[in-house]
Amino acid sequence: MGAVTVADGGLATTLEARGHDLSDALWSARLLVDAPDEIRAVHAAFFRAGAVVVTTASYQASFEGFAARGIGREQTVQLLRRSVGLARSAREEMDDGRVRWIAASIGPYGAALADGSEYRGRYGLSLAGLKRWHLPRLEVLAEAGADVLALETIPDIDEAEALAGLLDGSGVPAWLSYTIAGDRTRAGQPLREAFAIAAAVPEIVAVGVNCCAPQDVAAAITLARRVTGKPVIVYPNSGEGWDAGRRCWTGEAHFPASFAEEWAGLGAAVIGGCCRVLPAEIERLAEVVAAG
Repeated sequence: MGAVTVADGGLATTLEARGHDLSDALWSARLLVDAPDEIRAVHAAFFRAGAVVVTTASYQASFEGFAARGIGREQTVQLLRRSVGLARSAREEMDDGRVRWIAASIGPYGAALADGSEYRGRYGLSLAGLKRWHLPRLEVLAEAGADVLALETIPDIDEAEALAGLLDGSGVPAWLSYTIAGDRTRAGQPLREAFAIAAAVPEIVAVGVNCCAPQDVAAAITLARRVTGKPVIVYPNSGEGWDAGRRCWTGEAHFPASFAEEWAGLGAAVIGGCCRVLPAEIERLAEVVAAG
């Protein structure tokens, strides 16, 4: 196993395990207003579990979503900045001298709709429309002091093209991570074509997959390396499936830490978890990585 960086797991899942109801449209972003110390505590828990990278609570945060709650533009800017500040505060709590990283989450347009669209893509927006929607949040988070932007759970080539276009020439480092089903994006496009979007954009420093079934990861690693030549990041779900209609998880969890050995052997540089992956699972994953 080569050198592997461990990323965190499911922020929202862990917040729910701590007793928070995240069933509204803002999801974990609601706690940026209501319980920011809980977000900081979860970041710290993942750091203590062995994660080197944590991702901010901005995935489902948007100007439109906060406006629907009566929160204006300037306060939304402050909340987006707070998402990075909370992760930074958690990092400062650690006193072991290890280098740790903060990724500012930029979730897909579909996440802000809170209707499962991030698992379908094909929103009906033009490339220009997607750029207009993403730009204000991307600008705020790019200036908020995170180490990298996490363009994550992207279901659609169109949205990836919009984000890559905003980044190209900006000098802002980011990773691009798709949510997939088998060897295709959630919108049904070939994953080879999806990864190719990142190849020529120097600001996209890593590519990969997240919020997908663990069994889909191995083939995606090989393809991402072949198409882009860039470091690969993978952080799948627990193996359970999300029922958007009933807003609940179904099926059995299947996220053995031993998967990390296979994924690292195929060349993954960063490995973590997404939905339903708690600090305990990340601790076991980190142990496997350390043993390797």
